[in-house]
Amino acid sequence: MSRLRPLLLLLFATVGALLAGAVPVSAHAALTGSDPQQGSVVQEAPDQVSLTFSEKVAVSDGSVRVYDPKGKEADTGEVTDLGGNSYAVGLHSGLPDGTFTVTYQVVSADSHPVSGAFTFSVGAPSKTTVAVPEQGAGGGLVGGLYGVARYLSYAGFILLVGGATFVLACWQRGAGVRPVQRLVVAGWLTLTIATLTMLLLRGAYTGSGKFGDVLDLDLLSQVLQTKTGAALVSRLLLLAAAALFIAVLFGAYARRYEETEEAGDAGDAGDAATAAAGTARVADDADSRDDADTDTDADSEHHDPSLQRDLTFGLAVGGGVVAAGLAASWAMAEHASTGIQTGISMPLDVVHLLAVAAWLGGLATLLVALFRAPVGAQIETGAVRRFSRLAFGSVLVLAATGIYQSWRQVGSWSALTGTSYGQLLLVKIGLVAVLVGIAWISRRWTSQLAEAPAALETQAARETQAAQEKGAAEEKEPVVAHAAVGSTKATGEGAERAAQLARQRAAVASAREKRLRDADPGRPGLRRSVLAEAGVAVVLLAVTTVLTATEPGRTVEEAEAAKAAVTQQDETSGALALDMSFDTGGKNGQGVARLQIDPARVGANEMHVYVQGPDGKPIDVPEVKVAFTLEAKKIGPLPVVPERVTTGHWTASGVQVPMAGDWKIEMTVRTSDIDQATVSKNAKIG
Repeated sequence: MSRLRPLLLLLFATVGALLAGAVPVSAHAALTGSDPQQGSVVQEAPDQVSLTFSEKVAVSDGSVRVYDPKGKEADTGEVTDLGGNSYAVGLHSGLPDGTFTVTYQVVSADSHPVSGAFTFSVGAPSKTTVAVPEQGAGGGLVGGLYGVARYLSYAGFILLVGGATFVLACWQRGAGVRPVQRLVVAGWLTLTIATLTMLLLRGAYTGSGKFGDVLDLDLLSQVLQTKTGAALVSRLLLLAAAALFIAVLFGAYARRYEETEEAGDAGDAGDAATAAAGTARVADDADSRDDADTDTDADSEHHDPSLQRDLTFGLAVGGGVVAAGLAASWAMAEHASTGIQTGISMPLDVVHLLAVAAWLGGLATLLVALFRAPVGAQIETGAVRRFSRLAFGSVLVLAATGIYQSWRQVGSWSALTGTSYGQLLLVKIGLVAVLVGIAWISRRWTSQLAEAPAALETQAARETQAAQEKGAAEEKEPVVAHAAVGSTKATGEGAERAAQLARQRAAVASAREKRLRDADPGRPGLRRSVLAEAGVAVVLLAVTTVLTATEPGRTVEEAEAAKAAVTQQDETSGALALDMSFDTGGKNGQGVARLQIDPARVGANEMHVYVQGPDGKPIDVPEVKVAFTLEAKKIGPLPVVPERVTTGHWTASGVQVPMAGDWKIEMTVRTSDIDQATVSKNAKIG
């Protein structure tokens, strides 16, 4: 085990890094429009503020808030569904002029929190005292704990379902092996604890993000009424049924299998003894034979192999139903439950999860069997071959369902290479390819294991016979001592000597069996390859967990298309809107700066700059500068230094454009004392 510790530490460090990269969680719905529009200036305060998202979201009273320039709540608090993907909140009457801040915090259809903020102005832009919280839903300590719980829930499901599948389908004798039992029970405990943790964290995760709200019972009751809350509760109920399944598998089933095996061994020995007795004593008494037959029939009925097969079938059916239900608790609340073709994607997602569990969970069980199983309960070659076939079938199922789900969530080559979801998907595909390659090496070692030389068996029989003869000779020594020294003293020494000889014979037998087992050239190689497979599987599971918390590429492109349509409408109405991507090269130096000029005509104009991070949320930067140059007339650059209104929002009024033409607009964004970048675009003004 000392050789395993550095590898395990490295694997868990990698998992931690991947999970840390998943916080805050990317939203699975995006704000595509609003009325009033982001950064717009209206002459009179509207009666309501409406928001349009890229997909359906779950809202409640207070999900959308509007604050006046002094930071007071300007909305009524009641959010109404306008149909489609639009929602609105009413505003109070008699609102002052100035810049208003709109914040929203909703939950997307696939259970992930979505939050953000924007501003609009009544009459003219003004200073505002509203501070948009940097910590949104899905981030911080609560978001990190929720992400870890998600990973552990997947890991527990894989160990529970995969371990039980391995025992029933590949290695029934493993039901009585303690390390295998501990692995499956650990999977059940991990999944149960992780599910309870997610249920408690859910309210704070999708709401305030404050750890103090974890034990809020009102918040918990609201969670129980949501789709995700119902899925988590259903999972807990199914885990209760899984506990009964485990008790039967490692209790009655394991005992019956041992009894059946012992009866089979006794039957073989009885047949040999009967044949020998028939050769030496032809004239046995008929009544004795009848009694022996009667006893044999009774034992056969008690250890009927058909009963074992029936119990195996019953456990397979019951366990399959529970496993499918557990997998459905993910499918009904996450990616598969939203978007296109949900009637197909949800059943396929269940099949996909079961195939993952059968492959990776079986792999973990095989690893435990190879490294931790007692010497007298080593896994047989036939069991390894059966798992190899099971894993191959699982990979085929994963390939078929994975291709469909990838097409459904990505939709285009540009989304595959240009979005975070697509890039993570490529990483996952690469890891699966590596895992399949290592599995192919394991199959080669398995074939060598199946062809172990028969000389090992001959040597084992020879050494066993020699050990028995030696033990029989040594057992005579206490008798001699008893005759020479005296009955009382000799009896004590004889018992002590017998116990010592028994311990020595047990140690020698164990060492001999272990030496013969390790002499099999295929087993050490199989151990190394399976260990490598398990290492890659741990990283693969972490990437998959991050992937399920990342906005699908298809949704990203649809949201960008909707925003582009809004920009086109702005340009048609006379306003100018430009999105400029920047990268200052420093920490948190990437993002998009959105420039809006209204009415984009000769003379005075209103200018707004919105700085957002890669996740679409406003970010605070120390400085933003804009310059206008009309190169055809050699005018400029004309500098404009906007003033900060709130987080991610800068504005300037009275921006003078002296004449119409194709202007070059340069924007400089500084993200730290030394990191800044200048980007430019050309736009027609006037």
